Amino acid sequence: MKLTLGFSPCPNDTFIFDAMVNGHIDTMGITFDYVMEDVATLNQWAEHGKLDITKLSYSTFLHTVNQYALLHSGSALGEGVGPLLVSKKPLDLSEIDTFKIAIPGFNTTANLLLSLAFPQAKNKTEMIFSDIESAVLSGEYDAGLMIHEGRFTYQSKGLTKLIDLGDWWEQTTHAAIPLGGIVIRRSVDKELCATVDKIIKESLAWSWKRYPELTPFITSNAQEMEESVMRQHINLYVNDYTTDLGEKGRNAIGTLFEKAKAGGLIKGELPESIFY
Repeated sequence: MKLTLGFSPCPNDTFIFDAMVNGHIDTMGITFDYVMEDVATLNQWAEHGKLDITKLSYSTFLHTVNQYALLHSGSALGEGVGPLLVSKKPLDLSEIDTFKIAIPGFNTTANLLLSLAFPQAKNKTEMIFSDIESAVLSGEYDAGLMIHEGRFTYQSKGLTKLIDLGDWWEQTTHAAIPLGGIVIRRSVDKELCATVDKIIKESLAWSWKRYPELTPFITSNAQEMEESVMRQHINLYVNDYTTDLGEKGRNAIGTLFEKAKAGGLIKGELPESIFY
């Protein structure tokens, strides 16, 4: 059986999927026809149901939950891993309604957190996350929403942190931050879903056994970032929640759905369960 699979070229994703897409483990008769794209593209594809299995932002999952179900493995949740709003110079957040803000996608969890924290921030422009840093440095935008390696490099480039939206979320909700998840079409039968969940766990275990080694699959797709930054990606975004969400992870995702619904960011009825 062949299933289509989408994930990003970021080290945390290639770390998770390396073994299962490159034949290092038994995939139980399933072939994964995979593609790597930035998170904004994967979110757009999810809205159109393009892939059988895909990484997506939890904010996009809010709107595609009737088409896709969440797997228990592969998610990015945690503490201290949220997006950062940065600028070239200190700015007053009470005036955020006047800011021109570069964001990594309207349907990213990063933008969802920004919208929940600052609903008055409306002047936003979507761009590829790796371009945001330079767009703020050039003065084209007043502020930028940093994710992935941007969280680690913004200071060295001379940018200033205005707010850590992960800290805001944790202090407000006392829950872990749901960033990205792995979902599967609801049309896939539950037995096959469970098998895919198991394969992801085994793929992750294979990578952890070799860590801190960085395999060629990780380094060749890491967009020329330094190895220390690759490991920061993995150490922050790949954790116990990635192996299995557990009760705490499921509760955090439930809280995100509740906050988004209360803020008018979800329309329509939700399925009985967000899982398969």
